[in-house]
Amino acid sequence: MTSPGWRPRSFAWAAVLGLSCATGQVGAGPGAGAGGAARVAASGRGGPNIGTPVPEIVVERMNGKSLSLSSLRGKVVLLDVWASWCGPCQKELPMLDAIARRLRAKGVEILAVSVDQERANVVKFLDAQPHWVLTVAHDPRGQIADTLQPDKMPTSYAIDRAGVIRYINDGFEPSDAAVIEGRLTELAEQDGGDAQSQGQTDGGEGSGKRSHRK
Repeated sequence: MTSPGWRPRSFAWAAVLGLSCATGQVGAGPGAGAGGAARVAASGRGGPNIGTPVPEIVVERMNGKSLSLSSLRGKVVLLDVWASWCGPCQKELPMLDAIARRLRAKGVEILAVSVDQERANVVKFLDAQPHWVLTVAHDPRGQIADTLQPDKMPTSYAIDRAGVIRYINDGFEPSDAAVIEGRLTELAEQDGGDAQSQGQTDGGEGSGKRSHRK
């Protein structure tokens, strides 16, 4: 699908992801069943897949300062795409913050990028918790959505110290938090040059693993 500018793409993406947030089915297609999201990812979706370098993305932190993914190179990064209107995201973000608190000393950075169009909605959600350890950024133009093209909302990407995507978690259930923390811990415990050791898969393409909702 083509579009002359970011705004139509972003609006269409937001509508699709809103349905995905409600049904957990968008991206797999009719009859895909279990593993559908992973198969779509491996068969030519526009966004990057496991085992590929994460594209350069620049977002705006809530303090107004710009932050680029490349500036985090050398750290293990969890890049989370979320929105305040998404029910699973509302459950996920506090749990990711707890993970950030536990793993920051190991060189793990969690970057949660909101795709809310209105900054005020992000601020209202964040105000429900007095302090956040993870880094929150805002991308109202939808650059991150256009670049990564996640299948579901939220979607998080575990990125190794070399900037390679090693794990993708589509959607969110509370039980996912332990899996995400385990993946981040594994990556943090690897030597800086040992990223390729993450290349064993569960039968999928590329290196690393992907978790998905039916």
